[in-house]
Amino acid sequence: MGLSWWHILLVLLVFVLLFGTGKISGLMGDLAKGIKSFKKEMTEEGAEAEAEPEPAAKVIEHKPTKSKPKTPRAAKAPKSS
Repeated sequence: MGLSWWHILLVLLVFVLLFGTGKISGLMGDLAKGIKSFKKEMTEEGAEAEAEPEPAAKVIEHKPTKSKPKTPRAAKAPKSS
């Protein structure tokens, strides 16, 4: 049992009565402004990305330093006086 056209029409009528036509048109206008603003920001971001290419990655080379091999230290005997 699905929704008939009469059910949909009745729901829309109740929706319009509750919110009024002024609120609905204002809501749709705000939604349209938001979409336009989003599209504008996306095109500006794309233009900035094309204008300024990302800097090349820096390669850091690690060269080990020559160090003396570690030898175990002998325990020092206490001095006797």
